[in-house]
Amino acid sequence: MFQKFSLVIVVILCLTGFAHAQYWQQHVDYQIKADMDVSKHQYKGNMRLTYTNNSPDTLTKAFWHLYFNAFQPGSMMDVRSRSIADPDSRVADRIFKLKPEEQGWMKVKALQQNGKPSVFVHNETILEVTLAEPILPGATTVFEMSWDAQVPLQVRRNGRDSKEGIDYSMAQWYPKLCEYDPQGWHANPYVAREFYGVWGDFDVTISIDKNYVVAAGGYLQNPQEVGHGYEAPGSALKLPAGNKLVWHFKTPNVHDFCWAADRDYTHTSLVADDGSIMRFFWQKGKGYDDQWGKMPGIMNRARSIMNERFGKYPYREYCFIQGGDGGMEYPLATLITGNRGLNSLIGVAVHEQLHSWYQMVLGSNESLYGWMDEGFTSFAEDIVMNELAREGLLPGKKPEDNPYAGAISGYTALATSGVEEPLTTHADHYHTNYAYGVASYVKGAVYLIQIEYIIGKQAFDKGLLRYFHTWKFKHPDANAVTRCFERESGLELDWFKEEWVNSLNTIDYAVKSVEKEDRKNTKVTIEKIGRMAMPLDIVVTYTNGDQEIFYAPLEGMRGEKPAENKTERSILPDHRWVDTTYTFEIPEKMKKVARVSIDPSQRMADINMENNVWAKKD
Repeated sequence: MFQKFSLVIVVILCLTGFAHAQYWQQHVDYQIKADMDVSKHQYKGNMRLTYTNNSPDTLTKAFWHLYFNAFQPGSMMDVRSRSIADPDSRVADRIFKLKPEEQGWMKVKALQQNGKPSVFVHNETILEVTLAEPILPGATTVFEMSWDAQVPLQVRRNGRDSKEGIDYSMAQWYPKLCEYDPQGWHANPYVAREFYGVWGDFDVTISIDKNYVVAAGGYLQNPQEVGHGYEAPGSALKLPAGNKLVWHFKTPNVHDFCWAADRDYTHTSLVADDGSIMRFFWQKGKGYDDQWGKMPGIMNRARSIMNERFGKYPYREYCFIQGGDGGMEYPLATLITGNRGLNSLIGVAVHEQLHSWYQMVLGSNESLYGWMDEGFTSFAEDIVMNELAREGLLPGKKPEDNPYAGAISGYTALATSGVEEPLTTHADHYHTNYAYGVASYVKGAVYLIQIEYIIGKQAFDKGLLRYFHTWKFKHPDANAVTRCFERESGLELDWFKEEWVNSLNTIDYAVKSVEKEDRKNTKVTIEKIGRMAMPLDIVVTYTNGDQEIFYAPLEGMRGEKPAENKTERSILPDHRWVDTTYTFEIPEKMKKVARVSIDPSQRMADINMENNVWAKKD
């Protein structure tokens, strides 16, 4: 009897441990109502939030983001901006100078959980809540909240009265529930950048003066009641009486919701080749109508390239909205500044649209893995923009033979600057904006460039699609994406992730010497100067012009990448990361060596490419 009981306990413990090891994520459904008072730039909000705890933990606390509270003198965002060595010029000391009527704030008035009042405290941009009752694993609870808010003068991303004259850019505009994942609550204050949200559905109604056109990242539910180009052509409008219109949007399976409103918006739309609707909102008559008029056709082509290379866009609509302070991505929408030349406008539109893959569908924690968000988006942007240039859609822009050259150059500048910090650094904790920007946007892109170099283009392309299909609508991390490339290539890549993400080690190989051994062989010695090891593509050019490829795998890969472009090669013995030199012999036969080049494709992020070549002296 004791043995049977013990066996049952062991099985239960094993199953419990197995269950805890499985992937899980929380779920939330928002029902939000906002009533705007445009004379005061304020609104009243009400929220009904249904929250499902899919974690194995019992929750006794909860936290909400109150982003507008960052736009007050003395806030963490203000102090950080005024104390960092290289402040963002869009912010600098602007928050510190805001007058009371220009400041942003959110004030929660009441919060109930399942009809019971919850105790809450405002702590700058975080609302700290002691739950009225614990939320058990697998349980669902309902929160009801009311709050008042004042929209700040546009400083960073969101706000009113932008420099281009956009009335309202309503991003980070509602109390947003913080995410709880296997690392616990992520109640990070809003200091500078990056977001993380709970997957769920949004049902949003916005009441605003009827002379405003509203653009949002969602599906409008009442087009016949608002007009402004949303209604079906030739259909009769049913405009309600009064001075306001109520705009009703729904958005399924996202982790945020943004909208914008302006009295001068022009709204055009296009049914894209993939069947989705692309919407465009900008202020007509400001001198950039020509650029915005050309954007739909180009962005339709860009979307087709994106769908083919990175996975099919999964929603029915997408909005390009003039607003914000540069370019900022949200589900089903982006806010972009509009007064740009055509190529600049397309560039920012392509970048922000690509965030629909890398963050809006593959919802990594931007604060911890900004390089998986901005970096992967920048990598994809280089590919799409290069293809658009090749097709003649970007006036005056020629395609690049190596679209990755700029990213590798930018990374090299950071790696040799003395201010680089590991990619594991929290986005708000970088000592300089420069280090954050290049690490996230550039070194993150170079992560993918290096993976392609290591495993080969065919396996890389399949691995990138595998990443999309495996992790869409989830929260992937560095292990998740690396494992997708491992599974597709059959190679071990943990060594690369550890070096590239967790350390500041750099790649620097040199052709140390090329020496004639005897009448038949030449000995080549490769020196590893940098601390990071990589597999090596080595091209030998002979005096008669013939070329031969030698491939030196890295021991930690446990295999070799396939030959690329169906080119024959000689596979050399593995080399090890502990070795500072690597030697191999070239059987010359009747040929003489004229040149030895390490990675002539210049895809490997070697920080000193000048020592990658040995050439025979005349």
